[in-house]
Amino acid sequence: MYVCLCNGINDKKVRQAVRQYHPQSFQQLRKFIPIGNQCGKCIHAARELMEDELLQLPEFKEIA
Repeated sequence: MYVCLCNGINDKKVRQAVRQYHPQSFQQLRKFIPIGNQCGKCIHAARELMEDELLQLPEFKEIA
């Protein structure tokens, strides 16, 4: 599913970037993939994907 039509970013790319780089904020995620820098309609969906993927990471499961 495409998250960002402006830059052609799909949910798999967002999840892969989160797993690979472990961003602590949406601004950090934007440093790794070009998302949310055109029209901005994708920011909410991308942020939700990032938070969901961070919860799936082992080091974040232990904290919760």
